[in-house]
Amino acid sequence: MDSSIFLFILPYFFACTLAATSPTILLNSSEPTSWLNDNSIDMNVNSTDGSKVRAILSRSRRLGFVSGFYCTGDCTSYYFGITVVGGGNPAMVWSANPDNPVSENANLTLTREGDLVLRNANGSTVWSTRTEGISVAGLNLTELGNLVLFNETGAVVWQSFDHPTDTLLAGQRLYVDTRLESGLYYATLTTSGLAAYTQVGNESQMYYQLEPQPDTTDQSSQRGRCRLITKTEVNTSDYAELQTGGFLVNMGTSQEPLGSNRSKLPLDSSVEYVRLHDDGGLKLHRHEPATGAKEIVDIVTEDLGVCQHPRQCGDFGVCNEGKCDCPEGVPLGEFQLINEKCSRTTQLCQAPFVQGKLVEMKNVSYFNFIDPTATALNVTDLESCKKACLNNCTCGAAFYRNDTNIDSNGLCYMPSEVLSIRQGEIPNHNFTSIAYIKVEIPANGPAGPPDGSRPPEPRKPNSNRNRLIAIIAGSGSAVLVIFCLLILIFWKKFSKTITEDVEEYLRQVPGMPVMFTHEQLRVATGDFKERLGGGGFGSVFKGELPDGTEIAVKRLYKMGHAVREFLAEVETIGSIHHFNLVRLVGFSADKSCLLVYEYLKCGHSKVTIKVDIYSFGIVLLEIVTGRRNLDGTRSESSKHLLSLMQKKAREDQLLDIVENLNEEMPENREEMLRMIRIAAWCLQNDPTKRPLMSTVVKVLEGVMEVDPSISYNFTHAMGSASVANGHGSAFVANGRVSATQQASVLSNPR
Repeated sequence: MDSSIFLFILPYFFACTLAATSPTILLNSSEPTSWLNDNSIDMNVNSTDGSKVRAILSRSRRLGFVSGFYCTGDCTSYYFGITVVGGGNPAMVWSANPDNPVSENANLTLTREGDLVLRNANGSTVWSTRTEGISVAGLNLTELGNLVLFNETGAVVWQSFDHPTDTLLAGQRLYVDTRLESGLYYATLTTSGLAAYTQVGNESQMYYQLEPQPDTTDQSSQRGRCRLITKTEVNTSDYAELQTGGFLVNMGTSQEPLGSNRSKLPLDSSVEYVRLHDDGGLKLHRHEPATGAKEIVDIVTEDLGVCQHPRQCGDFGVCNEGKCDCPEGVPLGEFQLINEKCSRTTQLCQAPFVQGKLVEMKNVSYFNFIDPTATALNVTDLESCKKACLNNCTCGAAFYRNDTNIDSNGLCYMPSEVLSIRQGEIPNHNFTSIAYIKVEIPANGPAGPPDGSRPPEPRKPNSNRNRLIAIIAGSGSAVLVIFCLLILIFWKKFSKTITEDVEEYLRQVPGMPVMFTHEQLRVATGDFKERLGGGGFGSVFKGELPDGTEIAVKRLYKMGHAVREFLAEVETIGSIHHFNLVRLVGFSADKSCLLVYEYLKCGHSKVTIKVDIYSFGIVLLEIVTGRRNLDGTRSESSKHLLSLMQKKAREDQLLDIVENLNEEMPENREEMLRMIRIAAWCLQNDPTKRPLMSTVVKVLEGVMEVDPSISYNFTHAMGSASVANGHGSAFVANGRVSATQQASVLSNPR
């Protein structure tokens, strides 16, 4: 075997010489199984960006992969992962802790129990593979850049290829339940192909999709850099993979490679990967010994143009061949353009601006047109699309597209959050389209020109204009100073009374959780240093109380409630005790709203996409039917609600699952049936077929209809339904024995 493909352990690295004695790290060997992040493992790399690599595992090639610690700039923060080195600046292609960097003297340990653990310098656990007790025999870095834990037989126990961050390496597969993530963007494999989304508020909007194509006799047919080729053999699962011949999307019996006109290089002379950037670009990179990393092509731009990027021109910005502007014909002051990014200066649904009107924009399209599932159901004509947007307070604009002409049936898009708008059509998509931007006018004010155009400004002599500007500027400055002083006085008085208000309230309410001061929690969290994660309402930080109790502190953002309302919510949350909920230890309303929870030492289980939609479906179904999802007091055939609904759907008797149907609300049968169908839509087996929460709201408002193609085959319901007599059962998965909870405790796996 060629020695250039061996895997080496790097306790020390001198210049370009690797000191190593074995090709793998084995737990039962004398090799070190713990590595400190310090300069003793520094690797000699010629970087121009200040990046540093501290190697633990490496391939001894001129160009290859290194697993270890990586940093850039002043190197105060480090990431453990996999880096490409050998020519130019190093490039990190996988990280175990992308959102939680570690400091100098952090530690990586392969424990005797088989768990690979990353700990910070203070001893806190940052990341682990959670593979203890699964007979791990050693650690390996493959030629493809895959970090692998294997057992005594050489079988893979854990691998980094199953946990991608923002990069997909050549030979690595992206499956339906995995995704690339970068900032507000993510790419994943749906049931229709490879898709890229941007997160907008509580919803996701698709801006790119690569669908597998059926067999074709015309092997020369092209779509940008997409080449259609013949079907492959049937595979057991679908995946996307970067291969030496192009980017492959395989969906069972069909495939489509991207960038097939790229020159093919031998594996040893370059490293290629696809990276999702924080601007939404899905870019192919090539790393060569002579030149380092180079960007070859942005798949989104190459296929659909630069204006397909969702935030190319900001909110409501109009993109025309990469140049940005705000919409024309809207009332003056509705939008503003700053640094080639447009933004809305007014907000919808805000009094006294309650009267909405639509401003027409011709020859424009929206990037989300490529997603047929984002349309308003049963809205197929232009006038209905406009009316639906006007009647929906949250609709920011109505986009109408038609594959033939503007007067026949088409598709209506009504996004609540409108990002960049395209001037013209989307390349390689044959349709006509028109847009209507919603603007609001004062309820009792003038409506302005009927076409929504900006009114002409009267001309005035320069002298009068300058005098007017001087008067306004002087008066405005004086008013601003007075206003700032009033705010300062009010804030001091308000801050002084907050604690008194809180203490008065607490004296009246028994059983409240412990109240901490902001300073106590700041000290407990080390000035909110170790961030565990975050969401739409705030970030969570790890901390430790003086008695040694570990806690998780959630700092809430944009808390618009009064102090008493916040405390009322704390009282409610603190009184809830449930098997599946972490306990609320305390809170703080001093300076900012903080919630203190018990720290979950074992972490959390994997959360799939649209798990909140599934939970909403369960709650809605229980409310409508008057039944529990799992009720051990009922007969075997009806104790599991989803199984019962599946049976009644086959018999076309869905209303039979409703308790006391004949006695209560007999005149509302159609509405109850509609609610059941909404719940079933939210409970689809395939998470990608569940609706967005914004879509559910529109259906509840009557703007949209339920998807008529929903399935009532709830295969995930069978596991809970088969638990006999309400007792848990055991099963074996991946060599590990697990015990299911009692049916009275858990509803269903999400």
